[in-house]
Amino acid sequence: MCGKSDVEGEECAVEICANGLQYYADTLQGRPTPGRSPQCLLDLGLIRRVRDGSLAPIPPRLAAGAQMDRMERAIEERKDSLATLRASIARAQDVYSDSSGRGDSHLIRVVQGSHAISATLSAAVHACREELLTAQPGGGRPQELLDKALASDLEAIGRGIVQRTIYQHTIRSHQPTLTYAEQIVRAGGEVRTLDEVFNRLIVCDRKIAFIPDPASERSEIALAVEHPGVIRYLVSVFEHVWQRASPLHTFPGSRLPPVLIDEVRLAILRHMVNGYTDEAIAARLGMSPRSVANHMRWAAELFGSRSRAQLAYLIAKSGFLEEASE
Repeated sequence: MCGKSDVEGEECAVEICANGLQYYADTLQGRPTPGRSPQCLLDLGLIRRVRDGSLAPIPPRLAAGAQMDRMERAIEERKDSLATLRASIARAQDVYSDSSGRGDSHLIRVVQGSHAISATLSAAVHACREELLTAQPGGGRPQELLDKALASDLEAIGRGIVQRTIYQHTIRSHQPTLTYAEQIVRAGGEVRTLDEVFNRLIVCDRKIAFIPDPASERSEIALAVEHPGVIRYLVSVFEHVWQRASPLHTFPGSRLPPVLIDEVRLAILRHMVNGYTDEAIAARLGMSPRSVANHMRWAAELFGSRSRAQLAYLIAKSGFLEEASE
């Protein structure tokens, strides 16, 4: 069967097939084979139709000359295009570096607006070649975001990118996010969960990192960090959290494993003792205020308390949290 290399936007290289070789040999020896010539011979110029309508074999060197010249010209044009692109990028990099003044200030950039952030992140992930580290707090993610991220992440893993992601324990009971994580793990990525993730973080090849601006409450401002020292610090924080997190080896369906339920419950009680409201605890742990309230009712029944203040006092007095941490 004839074949061509499938290279989008470029001329395809034709591969001669076994039938083509046999047809060419027969034609050279004056034994034309009935039927049409294999397409590969026509594409390669080894068989040409002459004026009387018959097919004539052409010496390979003559047939190859025009095609090779055309491909060599195309290669030279691509080289020229690549050189022009590199020069343009270098000039743009100079402007990019100078736009924030002197020093290292240009190594931390502000990206404003959700669309600009999404486009910048997409470009960085697409350019990633070796490693992609992400921390995604906030519990379950919307289905439309998961659908958009899945194709990009699977493509990155397919390119050989080492991908590690940290979520919060609550995604284990959020089916859309759990399904997404299952596909990532089966493709070769790694996913771990923790009771509380420090903050959102994306690091590409340890060369550029993205973090939210703490002053932005609506995730409309992100910081693109290229300072090597800052990136090393962010990676060290990620690695510390990664070691504490639990691997996502199984996909339990709708409930957290008991050991993780206990871990989430202890985190809730620690935050409650420290004065956090149910809403604030829910935001930190990526869960709903109703779920937090359910765990609080469990604790109230366990300790026999009648108020939040009394519960916090009884927990602190009992040493329950300290014993559970040992």
